[in-house]
Amino acid sequence: MDILTLPFMQNALAASLLASIACGIVGTLVVLNRLVFLAGGVAHAAYGGVGLAFYCGLPVLPCTLGFTLGSSVLMSTIARKYKEKADTVIGVLWAAGMAFGIILIDLTPGYNVDLMSFLFGSILTVSSYDLWLMFGLDIFILGATIVAYPGLLSISFDAEYAKSRGLPASLLHTLLVCMAALSIVMIIRVVGLILVIALLTIPPFIAERRARNLAGMMAAAIFWSMFFCIIGLGLAYWFNLTSGASIIAVASVTFFLMVGFEQLRK
Repeated sequence: MDILTLPFMQNALAASLLASIACGIVGTLVVLNRLVFLAGGVAHAAYGGVGLAFYCGLPVLPCTLGFTLGSSVLMSTIARKYKEKADTVIGVLWAAGMAFGIILIDLTPGYNVDLMSFLFGSILTVSSYDLWLMFGLDIFILGATIVAYPGLLSISFDAEYAKSRGLPASLLHTLLVCMAALSIVMIIRVVGLILVIALLTIPPFIAERRARNLAGMMAAAIFWSMFFCIIGLGLAYWFNLTSGASIIAVASVTFFLMVGFEQLRK
């Protein structure tokens, strides 16, 4: 328990809680709407925002957030209007975003070692500024979900029915993708760009097994995400491991154990 007295560990636990709220809410909607590949494209395109921030000398998280939101709207529009070619185009934008970021980083004078934290996460170095930004993003995600809950529920289970009821399905889809972009930028600080999709999808996948409704699934996903973060942080601290990888390792082991247990019961 002595580790809880350390300021950087307190910040890490606070970041875990804030990121878990986003993971539970948005991850549930991403999984139910089968938008994992689209979310993956948005996550990797976010690296373009990181490169742009370093090249222009701008604040990293706000710049990455704006770039990621723009990428998410573009990918959402393509996914809706060109369904047959959506996977291909999203894959191209996925690679283009990363290439753009890498080139800008190459052109930036010097080399900032902190860039590695965006690839693999650096939850132990989260600052108070990062926590306040994450808190603000959580408030927006939670508020948008509450206001649009009936519509999000409808498109998650039957988009055609939602359209027939006169609900703005396209607008709701764009809102969902934008919330995913906000969550991805937040979670990058916890587990990094490379591992972000795992934390966004594994908790909802596990939560779905026992959930009776959408709200219950979100709550359970928040719990599982927080559980993975706490155990992963403890392992990283005690065994001197990379925190982001430790968190995802705990989530992955839990995932495979649950899948294996379900198979044994059949």
